[in-house]
Amino acid sequence: RKGLIANRGEIAVRIARTLDAMSIASVAVYAEADRDSRHVEAAGEAFCLGPGGVSETYLDMDRLLGIVAESGAEAVHPGYGFLSENPEFAAALAAKGVAFVGPRAEHLECFGLKHEARSLAEAAEVSLLPGSGVLANAAEALTAAESVGFPVMLKSSAGGGGIGMHRCDDAGELAMRFEAIERLAQSQFGDARLFVERCLTRPRHVEVQAFGDGTGNVATLGDRDCSLQRRHQKVVEECPAPGLPDAVRAHLHAEARALLASVDYLSAGTVEFLYDPDRESAAFLEVNTRLQVEHGVTEQVYGIDLVRWMIELAAGELPPLHDLVAQLRPRGCAIEARLCAEDPKHGFRPTPGTVSVVRFPERDGTRIDTWLRDDTEIQPFYDSLLAKVITSAPTREAARRALVDALSETVVHGVETNLQYLADAVESDAFVAAGHDTTTLGALRYRPATLEVVDAGAHTTVQAYPGRPGYWSVGVPPSGPMDDLSFRLGNRLLGNGEGAAGLEITVQGPTLEFGIDTDVLVAGACEVSRGRHGDVTPVAPWQCIPLRAGDVLRLGRVTDGLRAYLLIAGGLDVPDVMGSAATFTLGGIGGLNGRPLAPGDVLRIAAHGSSSVAERAPAGQAKPAARHVLRVTMGPHCTDDFISPTGIREFLDAEWTVHYHSNRTGVRLVGPRPDWARGDGGDAGLHPSNIHDNAYAFGTIDLTGDMPVILGPDGPSLGGFVCPATVIEADRWKLGQLAAGEKVRLCAVTEADARRLGRIRDDAIAKGDTSALSKRVSLSHRFESVIVAEIDDIRVRRAAQDTLLVEFGPNMLDIGLRLRVHALQTAVAEARLDGVLEMTPGIRSLLIRFDWRRFSASDIVAGLCSLLPTGLDGAESRVESRIVHLPLSWDDPAC
Repeated sequence: RKGLIANRGEIAVRIARTLDAMSIASVAVYAEADRDSRHVEAAGEAFCLGPGGVSETYLDMDRLLGIVAESGAEAVHPGYGFLSENPEFAAALAAKGVAFVGPRAEHLECFGLKHEARSLAEAAEVSLLPGSGVLANAAEALTAAESVGFPVMLKSSAGGGGIGMHRCDDAGELAMRFEAIERLAQSQFGDARLFVERCLTRPRHVEVQAFGDGTGNVATLGDRDCSLQRRHQKVVEECPAPGLPDAVRAHLHAEARALLASVDYLSAGTVEFLYDPDRESAAFLEVNTRLQVEHGVTEQVYGIDLVRWMIELAAGELPPLHDLVAQLRPRGCAIEARLCAEDPKHGFRPTPGTVSVVRFPERDGTRIDTWLRDDTEIQPFYDSLLAKVITSAPTREAARRALVDALSETVVHGVETNLQYLADAVESDAFVAAGHDTTTLGALRYRPATLEVVDAGAHTTVQAYPGRPGYWSVGVPPSGPMDDLSFRLGNRLLGNGEGAAGLEITVQGPTLEFGIDTDVLVAGACEVSRGRHGDVTPVAPWQCIPLRAGDVLRLGRVTDGLRAYLLIAGGLDVPDVMGSAATFTLGGIGGLNGRPLAPGDVLRIAAHGSSSVAERAPAGQAKPAARHVLRVTMGPHCTDDFISPTGIREFLDAEWTVHYHSNRTGVRLVGPRPDWARGDGGDAGLHPSNIHDNAYAFGTIDLTGDMPVILGPDGPSLGGFVCPATVIEADRWKLGQLAAGEKVRLCAVTEADARRLGRIRDDAIAKGDTSALSKRVSLSHRFESVIVAEIDDIRVRRAAQDTLLVEFGPNMLDIGLRLRVHALQTAVAEARLDGVLEMTPGIRSLLIRFDWRRFSASDIVAGLCSLLPTGLDGAESRVESRIVHLPLSWDDPAC
């Protein structure tokens, strides 16, 4: 009626789902570090094992036995790893009348020690490699090895997972390694006993899946090849083992059945062999008395559920094995790749961290076993296995091609994984031809399509144009490159699309090592050099830079302005979050886990190779007269009910100084105090800058008190401050280059001017014309009315060249006004007004952003005219609502 899962990760998820399918209540256990793991929610109940590593949590038998008693579980499935092969745990459960879903304790014990397993295999007349018994010391090991013949494998009797094994090619190496392996075995397994065995130089690792009913009946369920290994750790497995002669396959199955039947084996188990293809002979290796990680490929070929069989057997409900096996019809081939959080480039070191985005293919013939989801924290305490990608098809080649496709469609972003290594392995000539063995991966040439962050620089982020517009109404800004002109030009010059993701460099750039040949370009005035092995060659910005695998690119100080951009041929392979790869650090989304780069980070290059542009002349840099004049459209709050006419003239004629506290959220300006037309903000606040909250346009100059702030790409979408003007789109790039202490002048232009200048800027980008960065700007002001239309008490104000602010009624708090805003927003949405891109409501206003390349403000107002009366009376409005339960808690670092 209730089963406990003494494990974690993807196998715990699998067991929980199987129990649920069998109408058996499930109980999960989890370490504190795994509290957000998918297996916790997959089970009906969950008990915390507390903080700490493996020994303090999943290996704590007393704690687990206590949870068994507390939960009322009648059975425990151990999965694999941890306590799955611990005879003491199985015996303790049996003593309490709780079923251990696996072999009996005596099976765990006799096969758990490899030297005893060899003795049982010998008694069952199973083929063995020449080897020794337990060795007392190094001298005895040397004698045994000389009898067997070098090379030999020195093995821990209690070892597993490739730990405690070492190949020794001569007596000197054996003598040197003996004590070290002995200590390792003692520390890892609590058993220092060692033995030696003949080492096959190029063997294949072949295993037979078996299942016993505990009365001497044993069924073999095909075989698997697990030869693609690195450091004795399995990487890729398949069923059936390819290229085995029929006689050898039949012999392996017969020996597996004989060995397990000789001990009346119970439940699932695997008998492993080493196969020598040159001699067409196989020899016993060991027995795994548990479910194997790779059991899924057998399930896919045979159409069975081994987990269910184990549970039914433990419950005494499994039909006779003979009847089950008689119904089986194996079909085709299945191949599995183990996806792990590890860096193959650096010796497969584990890569703990946050996985921000996870995407797996969903298609027929593809099975994904995983515990991952977005924002999963990969802890350093456990095995690095993240998922098993399994594909099946009628033929081996079809299954292999399906696996290649599945791996190419898999996205695990935020930590480095072995994903590309797996793809390279299954595409290797040896694996394609089924001529691989346990040494194949040792010769695999791995060249990751990545760049690695050696030094991160001051504030380097992944950005992409145009960012993520369309989410203003829920408070998510567009982000994207702050100097979008340099970014777009750089991509254009490199032959990329303008939106290809690149790196934004602030003040001081990063040092990056490239794993493949590629071309890059630095857009902006920045110190640049490349080299390897200590050689450094300076490189001019705005030129295509060819890089070779292993090259290190050093981006130093930004020498003019504040930002530069690194663009890579093909762009960076960064998954979109809410439609964009751009980093929004305050929201923790986009880019690499929503944060600036850090040393050790790895980014993938999307389509590596050479750019389509071989060489470009260096571009001129923006002259001060160009960068330090910001053209603005006036509005929405430059009218004399907020700021006096004198105040507006002073605002436009002043020379402003960029404040040191400026960043991507906004550029603060120091200058004259505004000449306010009123003494306070009424019921919106005491200061005359206070108004009732309304949405802002990107680039709006926001008077926060008496200090202007030009809202940047990461700025707030909503606020309660007067906004007298907005920087035009053609000049917003300049915000990204304004450094503290620099002087800035403002120049008023009309909407028509802004549209014309925007088209000129777009044409320059299309042509790759970098002179757009240095065009001189006239300081001649041009004005037009800020009020675009009025109907009754509704005023339509110009908020930007692409934005209108529709205000309702007097400056007062009134829920009736908010309902009128809602009525108009609903009417515009239902009418699907052409040109409207997004709408953001305020307390008594509606901000409407439109496509300025196709429409003017007058065009949008003409379309609004028939809808504006909808907002005259909101008394009958019906608004969707929700219930909020108190108390509330915000998981926000700023709170």
